[in-house]
Amino acid sequence: MGLMDPIDAVLMTAELLANPMHVGVVLILNPPEDAGSRFVDDAYRDALGRGDEVDPVLRRRAHRDVDTGGWWAWRDVDDIDLSYHVRRASLPPGAGRDALWQLVGKLHAEPLDRSRPMWEAHLVDGLPDGRFALYTKVHHAVLDGIAGLRMIEESMSPDPDRRSMSPFFATGRHPRPDAGHGGLPTPLGLARSALGALTSGVGVVRRTVEGQVGATVQGLTTDTTVLPFGAPRTRLNGPLGTGRAFAAAGWPKSRLRAIERAAGVTGNDVVTAVVAGALRSWFGEHDEPPGDSLVAICPVSVRGRQDGATAGNAFGTAVCTLGTDLADPADRLRLIHRSMQVAKDRVAALGPVPSLVVTAPSILPTVLAPMLPFDPGLRPGYNLPISNVPGPRTELYWNGAHLEEMYPVSIVYDGMALNVTVCSYADRIGFGYVAGGEAIPDIATLIPLTERSLSELETAVGVA
Repeated sequence: MGLMDPIDAVLMTAELLANPMHVGVVLILNPPEDAGSRFVDDAYRDALGRGDEVDPVLRRRAHRDVDTGGWWAWRDVDDIDLSYHVRRASLPPGAGRDALWQLVGKLHAEPLDRSRPMWEAHLVDGLPDGRFALYTKVHHAVLDGIAGLRMIEESMSPDPDRRSMSPFFATGRHPRPDAGHGGLPTPLGLARSALGALTSGVGVVRRTVEGQVGATVQGLTTDTTVLPFGAPRTRLNGPLGTGRAFAAAGWPKSRLRAIERAAGVTGNDVVTAVVAGALRSWFGEHDEPPGDSLVAICPVSVRGRQDGATAGNAFGTAVCTLGTDLADPADRLRLIHRSMQVAKDRVAALGPVPSLVVTAPSILPTVLAPMLPFDPGLRPGYNLPISNVPGPRTELYWNGAHLEEMYPVSIVYDGMALNVTVCSYADRIGFGYVAGGEAIPDIATLIPLTERSLSELETAVGVA
């Protein structure tokens, strides 16, 4: 048994007070040509027989009692009931993606059982042309989003002829004490890394003060930095409710790269601008234009690809203006590019931890205000998170089934009723929208609005 780190313990307690704190992913696979009609049934039956192979990280359950001094701790579980963790579902005859997204939204709304290891996997068949889906969710205290994607990627192969492969939860052969501390694409995950690094003392304090002063000056004198309480109040920043809504779709990576080259910006700038355009249209169609620009909180990486996975944490946070008050998509993209560049320069100069502390005045009122028994009347620090997560670069297969699409399903909670996470896979980019069902009941409309936004950007920068 081992004690949880402070941020994991906070996540466990926060879930008791408010909303579920798990992340998820949806995979859509196409069985091999020689697969029989029972391919999914056979895969499910095989998974249930892998109880002795479960990864050590997924064998732990949360525990808090007198013997832990009231602190949350991890306790290993010897006998895991895989029939509880691995489940089977079928869509109605003739169902399509909308039915799958509705099922994912329903499953994502349900909290994980803290008396068991906190993860579930749902095999879902019934998609057109024999395709099936795997929806997996895991508590953020167990694994963050990137670590979970890596675990799934490790269970697959670029070889379409490989067989006798284990399911994702059976890939581990040794403990992974740091599995939940890798790349950190959410504000909660970034806070986790910051806590561990605050021991650097005086240097952190000095850089934090310098960063706060610089951010305040830039917020007062430029359009690239947002001051605390600087985001408009929208329906995205109230109580979440119990339901969840989910929608996702993918686009060729080549379309976004063409915009990137034509405009001289980064791929992350393009992704953020596409989401910004979709949200501008959505609020406009609901006659709720925010007036001021929407604001997103985004992870910022200052690590180059050549640094590899062992170069240490190189993530900070940026509060980025989305330019949703600008009618011209090209102007919006340029503003996002300038705003993100300022944020990257600040993270590079200050370091990840001071940059997170500098954005704390924006994060705290956004998250805490909806929990109060009264309305303090404060503007939020941001309206939503937008994360861009790098996924597998090559086509992958599991026992011959081709992984065709991958969509992240992230966390939403009170004060942050919409979360947009984008994940690359091979030559495609998948956009995953998850929201409180009461805040955005028509979340499916964001998919055509994303296509419209992408097309408008292509026209604005002169891409055929």
